[in-house]
Order: sequence, then C-alpha cells, then structure tokens
Amino acid sequence: MRQRFRFTALVATLLLAGCASQPHSAQPRAQPPLPDGLRADVAVLETTDLHSNLLSYDYYKQKADPTLGFERTVTLIRKAREQYTNSMLFDAGDTIQGSVLADYQAQVQKVGCGEELAIYKAMDAVGYDGGTIGNHEFNYGLPFLSQVTGTPMNVDGGATQRCAGPHYPLVLANVNGARDGKPIFQPWTIVNRKVAAFTPDGSKLSVPLKIAIIGFAPPPIMQWDKQNLQGKVTVIGVVEAAQKYLPQIQAQHPDLVIAILHGGMNTSPYTSDMENGGWYLAGVPGIDVLLMGHEHTDFPGPRFEHMQDVDDAHGFVRGVPAVMGGFFGKDLGVIRLAMVRQQGHWVIDKSKTFSEVRPICPPMTIAGKLAVSASNCVPADPQISLVVGKTQQAAIDYVNTPIGQSTVRMSSYFADEGDMTALAPVNAAQIDYAQQELSTAHPELANVPVLAAAAAFRNGFGGPDDYTDVRPGPLTLRSAADLYFYPNTLSAVKIDGASLKAWLEKSAERFNRIDPHAEGEQQLVNTKYPGFNFDQLQGGISYIIDVSKPVGQRIEKLSYRGKAVKPSQTFVVVTNNYRASGGGRFPGLDGSHIVLASPDGTREILARWLKTHPTLGADDLPRTSWHFAKLKTRGTVVFTSASDKQSVAEADGLHNIRQLRDNSDGTAVYTIDLSQ
Repeated sequence: MRQRFRFTALVATLLLAGCASQPHSAQPRAQPPLPDGLRADVAVLETTDLHSNLLSYDYYKQKADPTLGFERTVTLIRKAREQYTNSMLFDAGDTIQGSVLADYQAQVQKVGCGEELAIYKAMDAVGYDGGTIGNHEFNYGLPFLSQVTGTPMNVDGGATQRCAGPHYPLVLANVNGARDGKPIFQPWTIVNRKVAAFTPDGSKLSVPLKIAIIGFAPPPIMQWDKQNLQGKVTVIGVVEAAQKYLPQIQAQHPDLVIAILHGGMNTSPYTSDMENGGWYLAGVPGIDVLLMGHEHTDFPGPRFEHMQDVDDAHGFVRGVPAVMGGFFGKDLGVIRLAMVRQQGHWVIDKSKTFSEVRPICPPMTIAGKLAVSASNCVPADPQISLVVGKTQQAAIDYVNTPIGQSTVRMSSYFADEGDMTALAPVNAAQIDYAQQELSTAHPELANVPVLAAAAAFRNGFGGPDDYTDVRPGPLTLRSAADLYFYPNTLSAVKIDGASLKAWLEKSAERFNRIDPHAEGEQQLVNTKYPGFNFDQLQGGISYIIDVSKPVGQRIEKLSYRGKAVKPSQTFVVVTNNYRASGGGRFPGLDGSHIVLASPDGTREILARWLKTHPTLGADDLPRTSWHFAKLKTRGTVVFTSASDKQSVAEADGLHNIRQLRDNSDGTAVYTIDLSQ
C-alpha cells in the first residue's frame, strides 16, 4: 500500500507540474524526471514499396483488384491505431513511381510546383510521421524528385524554390549533392510525440517521447539510374552513413532511434555498395528499430527464417526489432514496442516486443490449403478515392488512347518457358530505334549486328494477375505500358561474342539445375532469381539452354544468322539504362560499354513503334530465339503460372506444357516435357 501511495503521489505531482503556468519572461521548466518502472506500448507502423498503387485497380486489365492498393492498407492502419493507444506511421520508400497514375503525373500531365502529388495527398490524408527515399524515387530524375518532395536541391536542375510536398519529413543520409557534398535531403530528424504511459500501479501519464529517424537508399542507385544521377550526386554505404550521423543524433538524447532503410537483408560480406544492407545496419550500435523494404517480401516471413542472428518468429534482426511490410499496399508492417523506464531512460523490453506483417487479404483455407482469396480482403477506406479520384480517372482516360491494332496475342504466362510473344515487340522496337540513332551517332558501327534484350517484367511475382496479356484487337497506350512496365530509358552497349554468351549464362540462372535421374517433381524456375533479370535476346541470334548443366555452362549452339558466334565477334545489344549501367550485376555491364544512352523512355519508343505498325501481325515480330535442350527426365519438371492458360501455350507453339493441378488461388502447377 505504501508503494502504491508513493506512485500515486508522484503522478499527482507530475500532473500539477504540467498544469503550472510560467511567467512569459522565465525559461520553461525542465520536465520532471519520469519514474523508473513506467511502461508504454508503442506501435511502429510501416508501409513500403507502395509504388503509387493508391486504389485497388488493375490498369492493364481495367478492373478492380482488391488484393492490392493503399486504400485497403489504410483500413489496416486505422485498425492498428484503434488497437494501440500509441502509434507512429512511417514509409520506407519506392513511393512515387510504379503505376500508370504515377507515370501520368510525372510524364504526361505533369504536376505544377503548387500541386501535391496524388500519392502524397493520400498519405497526408492518413497522417505519416516520416519516411525515406527508395531507388525508384530517382527514376523520373532529380528535378522532378526535388519538386514533388518539396525539397530544394543544390544539383543540376534541382528546384530552388520549395514546392508542394508531403506534410511529413523525408530523411536520407547516404546520398549527397556533387556540388557541395551535402545531403540532398535532411539525413535525420527528430519527431516529438506525446504517448500514454502507465506506472506499476496502473496510473496513466501523458509523457513526451523523442524519436530520431534516419533514412537510407540502396547504394546501387548510381548504376541503376546512372543517366539521372551521374555527376550530380554521390552515394555512401548505409553502415558508413549511420556511423557518420549517429553521434549527431545521440547528442540530441533521443528516446528511440529508428532506421528507415529502403533495402532488405543479405549476410554476404559487407561492401559499401551493398544493395540489401539491413542485416549489417541492425548491428550498428545506437539503432533501436529497423524498418526495411525494397525486396517486395515480408519480414517476419519464411524467406529469412534460417538467416544468421535473425529471429523470424518474433521479428528481430541481430537483437533489433525489425519489419518489412510487403509491397503494392498489400500489407502493413507492425512492430509492437514494449518500452519500460529504467535508470532514467526508456529501454525496449524485448521479451514483450514483437513484429508482424498484416495482409489486406488474410490467407484462408481453400481446398485444404492456405490461399489468398479476393473475397477475404479488407474493405477499402473511402477517403482515399475521394482524394485522388479525379487524377485516377484522367490517367485511365489517357492510357486508353488508341495506337493501333494487333492480330496476335502477346502474353507472359509462359515467358520463362520460351513464349516470347510479349518480349518480341519490345525487342523489335529497341532494334529499330537503335539502328536509326547509331547510323548518325556512330557510323563506324554501321555493319555491326544489333541485337536487343528484354525481360518479362510481369511474371507472376505479384500474384495470378501479374502477367502481361495483350489480346488481339485494338492497341492503346495501356497496351504499351502492359508490355513494358518500368519507365526505363533505352541504352545500347558494344560487346564481344564472349560477353554475349556470359550475358545469356547470367540470364539462365533463372532456372534450377534439373537432374534427369531424379524421381518426383523438380521445380524448373529458381524463384530467388528475379524474373526481370531473365533477359531474352533477339535480332538474328539463336541459342539453346540446357538446364541439366551447372550455372555458367548452360548456353549451347549460340549462333548469329546460322553461323556460330565467335568470342571476338562484335555486337551492339540494345537494353535499358538499368541493365547497361550494371543493374543485376551482369558480367561486363558496368556502364563503360555504353554507345547509346537515349533520353527517350523504352515504353514511349515501343508506343511509337506500334503506331508505325497499325495492324501488328506475327510477321512484324522477330522469331523466337531460344529453346531448352532436349532432356528426358525420370520425374516431372514443374512450374507455376496463372491457371487455365494451357490453351495460350498451345497457341504459341509450346505443345509440351500441360496443366497438372489447380491451386485454387488463381494459379496452377504446370508440367513441361523437356524431351520434346
């Protein structure tokens, strides 16, 4: 009873002190010390990789898609705020690019200085406490980024005036301007909040909480967006940036330090240009909480369960509470921080702290197995469509602009298995453009063969609707956006035959090694190798991929116009700025071999090419360039794609593919007979 009386008396003293008025001439009184034993639960909420998917809508199929969209994430945010008295909301980047709506505002009907970007309007309607910058924020160039974030930048083309931007702070510690060496965004900031805390006897206090946030982008942006960034900014590693600024942060005596990283985790030896440095960042002393993104997956989640010093059950990385909340608005990351006051400081009670990823469409049991069903998704928050509805409709109207007709179906359901119908128009447009440009820019290359490389960007990673499918009939700008998903610009590189083979060998890492003597099922596709790195080349070449061989030894019978390619033979390969500058870490592609760096976007080049073929037919497209080596297997070789698409494979000449079983979630398992 005596202890309870002491705490109650102390609470009364604190409340009286907070109500006491002070003379205007006097300095504010210092906050009375908070008692040890005080507890507060604080929910740290995270979105990441929204990619401007504001509404639950598929722009390519022109229909609602309840399995994605920020408007549904907002429903989870509001529920979490109801659950937790204390909460903070942050975003980990890749926010302003990635949808038709984003491209419309950046490239077509460009927003003015006084107009806030639609994604930021929506986020401000919910209320964020801070965020960082992802690699795709740089896709539209620094002038655009400077304007729409309301951040004057001392870089070429940077805004000097402060335009309309988000109403929350953006922090970025590892990207500096080349002119002055200073960060282009504030590297860190302090967010002050009042939180409800409780004494051991259950009495409630409203106390201040001082939170420092520091942000990081993936260092390879200098390769991925070389055209936009070279000579304008410099980048340092995420660990080096943290070590540089944490002393400044700690001098402010924050109660909590939150690192917001647009990156995931990799336990390979650390380098300053590491793409996914979260595991190492968690080991920097002084970081209390880690928010991650970029990898388009969940943490906690099965992908990380066997990683060293990672607690995938409770959501800790090297002892630091962490979360990575999916992508496209499909999930909300939640860390429940149990904080306790000890020796005059807030500390995290790790025994009562955990993180989780909450999906907008919780899996349900279908046919005896867990699957995602659109019928089980949370409802959309109506406020978001009210905020961005007019811009959304304008973007839809624009992408429905007619550009021609097609007599062929162009799809990516079986792009991994040799169906190049969705890649052929991209490659044809790239070759046509490069040949015209090189004839004047590099006449010495007039007789050098020009090839093109393209990958299926929509390959099912985002679910059963994440495939390109342009059916015969009218073509619109939406068709071009479906065929080429990203706002890359076109580049061309000069390489030799040995480098060409190395390029194809790297691409062939998309496949697992198949053992012809193994019984049972073997997965054809290596899902850990991103589909957007499976380049398929056309332009007069042909080659065979032998998946029974080890990585690096799979490309056979590589020829150009019927003759074997010589290691010293010269080629120009047209690709995108990401690949030409080192994206994907392809051998020999580091930006030093670029002979053409176009300011034009590949998607726009494709749209113009389609207009010049008003009735697109099979004869307008380059032939399929590769197939698998014949391989008789004892067991079945399988892969996953959208369900009920076997007829598409048949129509495109893949007669060795058969649907094996339906997964009841929009996908199906197929078998491929490699002996045919």
